[in-house]
Amino acid sequence: MKTLQDFNFNAKKAIIRVDFNVPLDENFNVTDDTRIEAAKPTIDKILADGGSVILMSHLGRPKGKEDQFSLRHIVAKCNEVLGVKVQFASDCRGEIAQNAANNLKPGEVLLLENLRFYTEEEAGDENFAKELASLGDIYVNDAFGTAHRAHASTTIIAKFFPNHKCFGMLLAKEIESLNRVLNNSVKPVTAVLGGSKVSSKITVIENILDKVDHMIIGGGMTFTFVKALGGKIGNSICEDDKQELALEILKLAKQKNVQIHIPVDVIAADAFANDANTQIVDVREIPDGWQGLDAGPQSLENFKEVIMNSKTILWNGPLGVFEMETFAQGTITLGNYIAEATANGAFSLVGGGDSVAAVKQFGLEEKMSYVSTGGGAMLEMLEGRTLPGIAAILN
Repeated sequence: MKTLQDFNFNAKKAIIRVDFNVPLDENFNVTDDTRIEAAKPTIDKILADGGSVILMSHLGRPKGKEDQFSLRHIVAKCNEVLGVKVQFASDCRGEIAQNAANNLKPGEVLLLENLRFYTEEEAGDENFAKELASLGDIYVNDAFGTAHRAHASTTIIAKFFPNHKCFGMLLAKEIESLNRVLNNSVKPVTAVLGGSKVSSKITVIENILDKVDHMIIGGGMTFTFVKALGGKIGNSICEDDKQELALEILKLAKQKNVQIHIPVDVIAADAFANDANTQIVDVREIPDGWQGLDAGPQSLENFKEVIMNSKTILWNGPLGVFEMETFAQGTITLGNYIAEATANGAFSLVGGGDSVAAVKQFGLEEKMSYVSTGGGAMLEMLEGRTLPGIAAILN
């Protein structure tokens, strides 16, 4: 696996695929600069070597060239976070991009305009990739969030750098962290899978059953399992067509000696609202008209024991509707357990949009071993798939 450490960037132009798809408010101010921060170590190393940096990214889902999706809106935030003056090219191809790249001096940083202003980016167009490749000497992929897409800038471009391509520090860390959970884990290994649907996690569950000792199932998924086992779930969310599958998962887990842990009690509400009436009920006895929206206190006690005895922990998906304060306690408590286990020496990997949002919201990010930056990409790796953006660097 080639990383930045395999190259000296002195007098070289590194063209880096970053993921600067950051949220903007109505005045085009960046509201969360995590992704820019995440790319800083890679950029710093190249500049310290005496190289220059050309950054390429997408922003949003533009239909053609739309100013609201222009990367010029993030230049000021890039200057601030990276601590260098970032030049901006108002196009990512053609004469404008070529001239800006040609004039770049060692120690300088250039940001190209939104790649998705051209349909060729998502189409994986070879000529478009070749144009991008012509701007730099070494290709660096540091965008885990888009590594599962075979786009021009994430995958196709790599073929124009047969011996001069590598992973950036962020992407290398993502791969190492996932490998540490999936292939080089210290046992016991526990996977916590939450979220609303079994269907979106099926392939993940099937792929990791061989690698874990315990699996905690929470969130809306719980009720498909409970109903399949004959429980009464009231108005709780449920995928009726996945009940058979839930039973198959339980059977398969038993064959593989994996202990499945499902909530035994829940915080039930009479409406999907923060100010709803609530009660703690047995997960198999939810009254009609009520729905389970968070894990109950006994469930959390049961989960605590599992987490505290784990040496490797993967967390993907919340235990309840954490966006509402009334139903956030289960997710917060679980996060605190994982933080405590991590402090005691366990390795914890958090990934998937909602889990990442939760650890950030509740101030737990620094207490986890690693928080993944790519939701879809991480899920596909957990499913055992080879991501095209990663394969392009390895081959």
